[in-house]
Amino acid sequence: MGLLLSCLGLSAKAVESIERIEPEYWYAGMKQTELQLMVYGKGIAKADVSLADYDGVALRSVVKLDSPNYLLVYLNVDEEAHPGTLELTFTKGKKKQTVGYELRARRMEGSARQGFDASDVLYMLMPDRFANGKPENDQQPGMADYTVNREEPSLRHGGDIEGLRQHLDYFTELGVTALWFTPVLENNSPDRGGNSTYHGYATTNYYRVDPRFGTNDEYRQLADDCHARGIKLVMDMIFNHCGFEHPWVKDMPSKDWFNEPEWLNTPDCLNNVQNTPYLQTSYKLTPVLDPYASKADLRETVDGWFVPTMPDLNQKNPHVMRYLIQNSKWWIETVGIDGIRMDTYPYADARAMADWMAELNEEYPHFNVVGETWVTEPAYTAAWQQNSPVAELNSNLKTVMDFSFYDKINQAASEETDDWWTGLNRIYNNFVYDYLYPNPASVMAFIENHDTDRFLRNEQDVPMLKQALTLLLTTRRIPQLYYGTEVLMNGTKQVTDGHVRKDFPGGWPGDKHNCFTAQGRSKAQNDMFNWCKTLLNWRKGCKAIHQGTLTHFIPFHGCYVYARQHEGQTVLVILNGNTKPAELPMERYAEITSGKASARDILTGKSVNLTGTLKLAPRESLVVEL
Repeated sequence: MGLLLSCLGLSAKAVESIERIEPEYWYAGMKQTELQLMVYGKGIAKADVSLADYDGVALRSVVKLDSPNYLLVYLNVDEEAHPGTLELTFTKGKKKQTVGYELRARRMEGSARQGFDASDVLYMLMPDRFANGKPENDQQPGMADYTVNREEPSLRHGGDIEGLRQHLDYFTELGVTALWFTPVLENNSPDRGGNSTYHGYATTNYYRVDPRFGTNDEYRQLADDCHARGIKLVMDMIFNHCGFEHPWVKDMPSKDWFNEPEWLNTPDCLNNVQNTPYLQTSYKLTPVLDPYASKADLRETVDGWFVPTMPDLNQKNPHVMRYLIQNSKWWIETVGIDGIRMDTYPYADARAMADWMAELNEEYPHFNVVGETWVTEPAYTAAWQQNSPVAELNSNLKTVMDFSFYDKINQAASEETDDWWTGLNRIYNNFVYDYLYPNPASVMAFIENHDTDRFLRNEQDVPMLKQALTLLLTTRRIPQLYYGTEVLMNGTKQVTDGHVRKDFPGGWPGDKHNCFTAQGRSKAQNDMFNWCKTLLNWRKGCKAIHQGTLTHFIPFHGCYVYARQHEGQTVLVILNGNTKPAELPMERYAEITSGKASARDILTGKSVNLTGTLKLAPRESLVVEL
């Protein structure tokens, strides 16, 4: 309470009915002039609201919801309104309470913000599992019961924002240009059944960084430190659902704030799911775009809850959506994030999400958002991209995730490349459908992430890992890496998700191995790290990879060959898709090599013969600059 009073400049007596206002401040000069203030307080709905004269700001409306403990105040804030403090007066009978509300100056215009694109490489990590730079914040008094125990893969381990900040030089050395990590917002949920919300996907406060990770100020400082090193910051958000301990759950603002809310009125609902009107999503996303979908299937997909502990938000409610839209803008302005990864994108209401993206694109034309669209058919994914000619509704979403590539490369990992369908033929056949995408260069590809098995199931198949990463980092996509791959982290989800979310070695005081340094890595880990470092740092300056065309050849003699070309620069990628040596007649690729006798492989620095027959080692990967 004291923090709120300090922010609003009020005495305790003056604000006895107001607990907080979200957002706690806003920014002058935004294109969207409507501003929603969500006021929390016991019985606050009984108050009348007035606004003192302020140039460029007007009181638009006051909305009283079903619960008496919320009040929505809508203001009109013109683009010309200047920074300063508004005065809002809440009147209940003879009692008046005046609240100061701050309009802040923006750091920059929205058009000046640059998002991530195909010139970037995103490095995805989980803050709880990467590095613990501040052990003293592991235990936070007043939060729901939880345990920090590194021996348990499904409990909190103590990683935090300070741990990330202390290792920014590691990312610079490796050569990645953007960091995306799982949500950092407050997840004040108790441990349940040996599991905690260390992953961050059960938000209980949309305007506060989880104190076990750090503070809002530390998050903003991390962004500034990243930018000083040329590293972008991508924030993971969730509009589809929140955490069960969010204040909205115990006291629903309105009867339609959540989808399928009846379950919340069932006594002991979490412990009695089987005997309640609980509706869980089917996890089948096809009904959202299926022209023949039944209403029952569509309802189950979109309105069903992801899990019982994550209530499904109703984006069709305009007040809910305005809250979420503003929240995304607030973090862009407050922290300076360079992109958003939106979790469970198709589970939310498609029209509401399209409106969000349209508004975001207008305010920040060069910003970028990637949506998680987990279906392995290119036609499905492509329909979610902005300006898709096959979609009934324009999503306005610039970037989608290529789950087809993920699926095909993981199948190819255990196969030989034949003359038709298996091995790297799967990759070729993935890219032949790029005509479905309005912008194939704005599709995010990956070989693994926090929700999948590690690509490297064990430490034996490193050549195939290098081949998969070569593909990922040189094809026509925005590539995303998963933390620790560069030091041979491996594992499967067979027992628990925690086995693919292990702690990065060296991120905790007292770790036996420190993979942040060459001295702490094994010979095999250094070989992998240096290989990744070479490819990633070369990629930074290669416009043929960032902007170039793609010409690929049907796999031949078990080898997949493709070229990236831009303004006279040519990169030829040659991959042997088998576990045996291959011989490749290079005259087949004469349209690309243009009669050149040899060129340099950037991975080894060696000269590659481009005439006659090229001999390739098992699973060999070449990235040749012509």
